[in-house]
Amino acid sequence: MKLVPQSSPYIRKPVSVKRMMLDVVIALLPVTIFAMIQNGWSSIYVILISILTMIGFELLCHMFIKWPKGMKFKELFTKEGFAKVKENYTINNILAPLISAIIYAMIMPAGCNGYVVFAGAAFGIIIGKMVFGGLGANIFNPAAVGRIFNAICFGNFLKDSYATQSAYSVTVGATPLGATKTAEGLFLSNPNQYSIVDLLIGNHPGSMGEVCILCILAGGIYLFIRRSADIRAFLGYIITFMGLMFIACLSFYSKYKDANIMEMFAIQLFAGGAIFAAVFMVTDPVTSPTSKFGRFAFGAIAGAITVLIRIVGSYPEGAAFSILIANMMAPCIDYFMRGMPNKYTWKQMVGYLVIFAILGCVISASVMGGWF
Repeated sequence: MKLVPQSSPYIRKPVSVKRMMLDVVIALLPVTIFAMIQNGWSSIYVILISILTMIGFELLCHMFIKWPKGMKFKELFTKEGFAKVKENYTINNILAPLISAIIYAMIMPAGCNGYVVFAGAAFGIIIGKMVFGGLGANIFNPAAVGRIFNAICFGNFLKDSYATQSAYSVTVGATPLGATKTAEGLFLSNPNQYSIVDLLIGNHPGSMGEVCILCILAGGIYLFIRRSADIRAFLGYIITFMGLMFIACLSFYSKYKDANIMEMFAIQLFAGGAIFAAVFMVTDPVTSPTSKFGRFAFGAIAGAITVLIRIVGSYPEGAAFSILIANMMAPCIDYFMRGMPNKYTWKQMVGYLVIFAILGCVISASVMGGWF
């Protein structure tokens, strides 16, 4: 028997990586089209800059990583030299950065300065992916890396973009989650400003691809039906996020009796990047663990960190940060799952429930003003 070493993603079903990537591109179409219709040219140029930057830098880095041994630089401009480089460059080397570029653009605000979009895209694809060896070798989500880079280096530009770009004049202003930090450090002072329908159809400010929940869910349903995304990571994120956030809302209600639990919960669930991250970022097969419970735990870790950042941290959002932190834990999860049966056990679920209960107590105490 001949053993052939391969890089992730590892697929246990008769489908190709190419087909999975094409499915992700198709699933991203609803949110991309919505963003372009809602924001026009303000979103189109962000998407174009992101795509050209990530595909271009992936190609350049790939050429240096896979440079044929003994070939001189001037030979690249010959037909034979180009053919040698092309041997290691497949359609997957285009689809992978294309997906990262679209996701990155969708978690950026429309109308963002072009050089900010370029800087984040370049940093995300080079530092978040290519320094690790390229396709299948990266441990971080490139889109999340680029978005966090922009949040740290160009935070004021992103706030200005949120405040000025909207297809609906009545919603121009801070994002719903941004407004939560003005009322007791957690929830909207006027939650009725955005109805459930507004949140579902994208009638509020925010990142281009995160505002329309219906479009995100349409893409997610397609991915799960096609089995091109792992629903276990999605469920781990959503179940943990919803459970811990409901505890936070309940704690807030016990402190302020005039608060509406369901309105607060809806704002936290449907506004911001939680749903988008759960569908398109947590389910990335390259940067997530390989075992069944490992992927559920990976999603649960990201969901819990998102809630902790929103409740305890200074940022109103937290999805992109949580993805990167969970990415760092993915190799540890694989290590601890090594040699164990690839199935769910009662010990795993008891461990999950115990940790969930501890986090719930921490979040409840922080909302009530006991610890933080």
